[in-house]
Parts: sequence; structure tokens; C-alpha cells
Amino acid sequence: MIRYFTAGESHGPALSAIVEGIPAGVGITQEDINAQLARRQLGYGRGGRMKIETDKAEVLSGLRFGKTIGSPISLMIRNRDWENWTRTMAQFEKPSGEIPKISIPRPGHADLAGRLKYGFDDIRPVIERSSARETAARVAAGALSRTFLRALGIEIGSYISSIGPAGGKVPPSRLQELLEAGGESLAREADRSQARMLSEADETEAMAAINAVKEKGDTLGGVIEVFITGVPLGFGSYVQHDRRLDAALASAIMSIQAIKGVEIGPAFENSRMPGSQVHDEFLLVAGKGLARKTNRSGGLEGSMSSGQVIHLRAAMKPISSLLSPLNSFDFETMQPTLSRFERSDTCAVPAAGVVAESAVAPVIANAILEKLGGDHLDEILERLAVHREKIRNTFPA
Repeated sequence: MIRYFTAGESHGPALSAIVEGIPAGVGITQEDINAQLARRQLGYGRGGRMKIETDKAEVLSGLRFGKTIGSPISLMIRNRDWENWTRTMAQFEKPSGEIPKISIPRPGHADLAGRLKYGFDDIRPVIERSSARETAARVAAGALSRTFLRALGIEIGSYISSIGPAGGKVPPSRLQELLEAGGESLAREADRSQARMLSEADETEAMAAINAVKEKGDTLGGVIEVFITGVPLGFGSYVQHDRRLDAALASAIMSIQAIKGVEIGPAFENSRMPGSQVHDEFLLVAGKGLARKTNRSGGLEGSMSSGQVIHLRAAMKPISSLLSPLNSFDFETMQPTLSRFERSDTCAVPAAGVVAESAVAPVIANAILEKLGGDHLDEILERLAVHREKIRNTFPA
């Protein structure tokens, strides 16, 4: 089983991750990890932090001669901005002189609950760990599972279908064409857009919307579409709640900062339709075997993979750190006041799509390992080939 933990604060010396369970024999390059980190830093609407950082991961263990050796893989991403925060974020003795406390919580952020939960007299520690800067470590960790999955013929990609009021102009045929080429082909196409959108009209409208709210000191959210291609039929399980693949995927997406909703396929649209228009009928087609005309289930049936493209949709709320302040209060005086601003983005939806790709990668990898087992890539590939052949023989073309 693949699992990982991240550590580090937004303005501390570094972020780190330990990833356990990647099988031996998986070829990993620095580019496999750093290319994903670079993608996370892009996107129209990002703030000043991205002009400071150039994220690169250092691999401290778990590889030999460019291949995994089955032991935990440790990663470190240094924060270049740390040099400006050595006093504020000193790890041992408190520096001499005053270190200003943050006492005004931002509505919509972890500030209020985090300060009370952990008993702080300063909101700064809450900001440091709850920050989406942590997702850099998650992207690096997820890149390892992505590379493993790619060796199995499974790819992950995403695009942004809407930002604020902008979106909805991608022809279904265009999306289908990209998915037939694989999830990574979709991701590459989306990455050509500053908003990671597949329609020039959507991109233009989204960038204008971001500019408009930025002038007002406001922020925008949006909808992320994640697709996983190449997952064979029958991975996941219905026999126990904690083995359900749909639940694990939804949990992974919901764990991303500012994500407030997840659906599998067009789930909310499906809920307004009769079953006869929702469920994906089986067809036995000469020359193709088992086929479907639709994929309204989002590639998951009974909490297992259906053999179709897995489709997840995530709603990201607007970032809660606003230049135009909202009503708040001051813990020091317990008097009403306006909220404070912490350096942030106007819109981070494009970057969140990249994070979502990495978040679901270990979930899919674990579904594969649960079904097939194996400690080395070669034996996993052999078992996967047997599984695929069994499906082909069940539904001969």
C-alpha cells in the first residue's frame, strides 16, 4: 500500500514528504517530479510567491541508479522565501525584539478554528501549516505514483471547465478526442492555456474575469475536471466502506485546500434525470466486445472501475485572503474590525487542477496493488497483463 506524509510550513526552511509503498523497479527521473512541480506554479491569477519560488525536489532516499528500491522515498523542496522569514519562523529560541502577532482571523480560512483548537495566542502557526504551499510536497509525492501508473498504461490529466462565470464552451467531441489519446495528452493541451482551459473563448473570458476581481481586491474559484485513462475494469471493491474506490477518490480531492465539492461524472445533473437516461447501457459489439455509448457513471460502478475513463469534478471556492477586507474581529481587543490580508493569489484554480491529478494518483495505484499485489514492477506488469487478457477473453471481439 502506498501512503505518504508531508511536513513543513509555508515560510519555513523547506517542505518534505516521505512516500512508502512504491514498488521496486520503477524508473524515476528528476524531471518526472520537477515537471509536475513546475506545472503547479503556473496559471493566470497566481500571486507574488510564485515569482520567488522555483520548486525543485531533492530525493534523499529510496532510489538507486534511477529506479525505486522498494524502501521509503524521502523528498525535500526548499523554500527560497525562508531567508526573509528566519526571525518570524525561528524554530528554537525566540529572537530578541518584537515579533508581531496576528490576532485578526480571515473569514473562510483556518485562522479562527485553528487558533482555538491548538491553543495559540497567535494565528501565524495556523497560517503556516494550513497554507496551500503544502501542496508542493503533495505534488512531488504524487509524481512518484503517477510515474508508476504510467508504466502500467494508466494516465491522469485535468483541465479547468470554469473560473467564476467563465466556461462551458468546450465541444464534447474535442474532449473525447483528447481523452482517446490519454490523460496526459489532455493535461498537455490544457497546460498550453494560462487558465488551463481547452477553449480560447473560455480562456479569454476567464482572464478578463480574474482581472476584474483583482482590481476590486477580490478572488475567484472554479471547477476542475480530472480524468484517469487506462484503468481496467474491476479495481476497487464494494465489500467494505473503506475499500470503495469512489470514496477514496472523493476523499483525496476533498483533502485539497479550498475544495468544497466533488462529484463523479455529471452526478448532480444525473440526480435530476430518470434512471433510463442516466445508466450506461451494455452493448456487445462485433469487433469491439463490450462497449458503452455513454459514461455518465464517471467510470465507476458499485465503487469499482467500469473500464471506462474515470471522471471527477471538483469545485474550488474563491481564496479567502482578500485585499478588500470582510468583517472580522480582533482577539486582542475582542472588538469588531476588518479582516487582514495575507499574501495570496487572485485565482489558484489552474494550479489546483495539477494538485488534484497528484492527489488521485496514489489512490488509483493502491487499487491496482490491492487487486494484483507484487513488490516489483515486472511482476505487477505480468499480473496486469493476465487481468486484461481475462477481460478480453470474457468479451471476445
